[in-house]
Amino acid sequence: MKRVMMMCAVVMMMTIMVTEMSTQAALSNEEYKWNFKPAKNHEPPTTEPHYQELIDKYGGLYIGDTSKKELYLTFDNGYENGYTADILDTLKEKNVPAAFFVTGHYLSEEKELINRMVNEGHIVGNHSFHHPSLPKVSDDRLIREIRTLEDEYKEVTGRTDMMYLRPPQGTFSERTLAKTAEMGYTNVFWSFAYKDWEIDRQKGADYAYDKIMARVHPGAVMLLHAVSSDNAEALPRVIDDLKKEGYTFKSLDEWRIKEEMFFH
Repeated sequence: MKRVMMMCAVVMMMTIMVTEMSTQAALSNEEYKWNFKPAKNHEPPTTEPHYQELIDKYGGLYIGDTSKKELYLTFDNGYENGYTADILDTLKEKNVPAAFFVTGHYLSEEKELINRMVNEGHIVGNHSFHHPSLPKVSDDRLIREIRTLEDEYKEVTGRTDMMYLRPPQGTFSERTLAKTAEMGYTNVFWSFAYKDWEIDRQKGADYAYDKIMARVHPGAVMLLHAVSSDNAEALPRVIDDLKKEGYTFKSLDEWRIKEEMFFH
């Protein structure tokens, strides 16, 4: 209930703010592909200055508080490859929250896993229904992609608390950031990722572990793909060792509450 009330208040605030911005001038639809610039020695990465400006303007997220050893674990779930249940088992055992960004296909085919995510306290985020590049579609199509997934989520779970969007294909424009923020969404990008989605080129749990541990940093928004056997196998050791290093795993809701408090 608290989460729903918080969502309503923040959505109203963001809708008013972004609507005012949108009416001032036509917004650019120049398509950008998200990227970040990794740093060494566990220092936080940066991104393109223009990307940072747009994220700040429309209330998005790619990195948390870099003064604290806090992590945000997120997974992209376009389809099921047999490892999500193992990931959920690990998260439950280690008491770690995560966000799973799903498509329409995943919601339609994996209702049991979706309900398990919700029931075990995780966030189910919007990755659009058909996974198009949003700058390439009209406003009407964009709205359908987002709202249709919301409707499916409500049908599967009975809930109406979908408020985080991972832009499909990692592409965005000022128009899509403004439109989706106006719809009540926080666009969630990432400050850590590696090439983990090629299911026929998995390299073993040690490889995944080394990749993650080498580039983890304070405030990291970690993007992992749940189709990766490497990730599923490495995750228990990753979580244990990061906790030993003093990191804590946070929910995106905790970040959003802090932002809403700061805004006021």
